[in-house]
Amino acid sequence: MKTMKTAVCLTLVVLWSGAITAQDAVKADPKHYTVVLDNPSVRVLKISYAPGEKSVMHQHPDAIVIPLATSKVRFTLPDGKTEDQELAAGTAMYSPAGTHLPANVGTAKVDAILVEFKGAAPGKAALPASRPGMTLKTLAEGPRATAVLSTADATFAEPAGSKHEFDQVVIALGPSQMSLEIDGKPAKTTWARGDVQFVGRGVAHQAKNTGGKPVDMVIVGIK
Repeated sequence: MKTMKTAVCLTLVVLWSGAITAQDAVKADPKHYTVVLDNPSVRVLKISYAPGEKSVMHQHPDAIVIPLATSKVRFTLPDGKTEDQELAAGTAMYSPAGTHLPANVGTAKVDAILVEFKGAAPGKAALPASRPGMTLKTLAEGPRATAVLSTADATFAEPAGSKHEFDQVVIALGPSQMSLEIDGKPAKTTWARGDVQFVGRGVAHQAKNTGGKPVDMVIVGIK
């Protein structure tokens, strides 16, 4: 009987520990993870760690991270192993669902946008290889989405009523003048580094480069 009770206790401890390590990032660590937008397709988080700061063990679903600054992060995994990664500004990385504890082990602030995917399974929308008035460079690719560096030239204009069969998260890499009107709502015309907008599939919108010079953004196209 004593052996059975001990086994049950150990099982409960393991399950309780697993529940702790599997906490949502925002609930487990609101200091370093804040919600930028949340809808049925995605949740977008702002990540911010000062040098020397670390998180607690938490989990993320499939996601793409877009660093806004270059930094160095050490990820501790549930089994105790560690992985160091350099996060370079203006890049992107596809990250499968998992659990980890990040720490800023560099001398610069960790500053990044994380796009988490909510669909139960990857979609089947075809993502474009090119778009008029834009130069596209693939930064990260996964079963659910592709992140591209999008450079809209000075003459870029997407007419009113434009629609796409995929969702897209638009992330500004720096200050810019780009008009984006979504579903008849007031247009966003001025962007700062890290600003985020969501354009849903099938939603009418229009966009135009109003600054007279090329604009760099990361667009995460969701299948």
